[in-house]
Amino acid sequence: MTLKRRIKGIAGGTSAGKTISIIQILIDKAGSDTRPTLTSITSESMPHLKRGCVRDFLDIMEDAHYFNEDNWNKTDFTYTFETGSKIEFFSLDMPHKVRGPRRDRLFINEANNISKETFEQLEVRTLQEIWLDWNPTQEFWFYTDLMQRSDVDFMILTYIDNEGLDQRIVASIEKRRDNKTWWTVYGLGQLGEVEGKIYIGWQIIDMLPHEAKLVSRGQDFGYSNDPTTIIDIYKYNGGFIFDERLYQKAMTNKDIADFIANLESPQTTIYADRELKSIDEIYSYGVNIRPAQKGPGSVNQGISFIQDQRVSVTKRSINLIKEYRNYMWQTDKNGKILNDPIDLNNHAMDAIRYGTETYSIYSRSEASIVTSTPDYHNTNPFVVEDGENKASYDITKAIKSAERYDE
Repeated sequence: MTLKRRIKGIAGGTSAGKTISIIQILIDKAGSDTRPTLTSITSESMPHLKRGCVRDFLDIMEDAHYFNEDNWNKTDFTYTFETGSKIEFFSLDMPHKVRGPRRDRLFINEANNISKETFEQLEVRTLQEIWLDWNPTQEFWFYTDLMQRSDVDFMILTYIDNEGLDQRIVASIEKRRDNKTWWTVYGLGQLGEVEGKIYIGWQIIDMLPHEAKLVSRGQDFGYSNDPTTIIDIYKYNGGFIFDERLYQKAMTNKDIADFIANLESPQTTIYADRELKSIDEIYSYGVNIRPAQKGPGSVNQGISFIQDQRVSVTKRSINLIKEYRNYMWQTDKNGKILNDPIDLNNHAMDAIRYGTETYSIYSRSEASIVTSTPDYHNTNPFVVEDGENKASYDITKAIKSAERYDE
């Protein structure tokens, strides 16, 4: 990288390797210092930081056989090099850290997700250099306020700059060239338009309110290429709160059932994608799982329903937040937005759609779905109460009924 000025901004497309490259540079500088320095690596929340920059840092150090367990403070997330220099990790949702002591170097990961005020507090406390990276999904304070300053450098990286990128990933990226909105941001690393996003206006919250009520769970199946996802869905103050519980590849149906059994309120109804054999097997382990309502047009119908809701997301829901920010409509070659979502960044998005809309279908008829421990020897273990009337829910019939639908 040939960035010489104090503030170094790097926008990048998908798989550009920008974050890892910056961390490698900072490791090299800390390991070569002639006097002890302090480098701060930050992002919007601690869960985001631990699953991103901290994990990348440790992987780089271990792959280079440079990591010394005795030098790593797991409590403070600080590594001390033989030079006496330190790299620390802290999240930007901690005001005392933002307004804390000075440092020599700073890296803000995904800088587009923090406020200009937060950046300014960090900038005035940084002596030497500041690194910023982001996906250019929309304009923010770097473009409007920083880019014209004389002490700012700017660079764009794309997947082409990542020489070690697997050719299968390259092919996956390049097959989306015809989708102009997606390709502009994630292929070319150029500033995109917010109009291409499917969801906007969600609020990220620190934790679940005590009064929030868990009403359902949504699940999307995956295995080798895609993750299995489970999202808790809460009702609160007239809106929904989504809380990510699972986002993991290579989960067997037994693994999924065991995971659910160890969650709080394990008998909460799960509405899952229409993989009927998997649903039947997971159900056989005693899990309260049902096929989601699906059929022609159900994807757009579900998206429309969620767009009409007031939505909050817990800040620990890292993968869900990432998908929310990158879930986009397809566009044609002229940039016209089409009424179909891009089949990408949608594993958690599908789970919330299954869990939220299917739950609401039952709720609209003022039904109360009983999720107390069912008798799994009964062929009709789930009971729906609607006033004085009761109707049994037979999972076998539901699965056979779901087989009539194609998405």
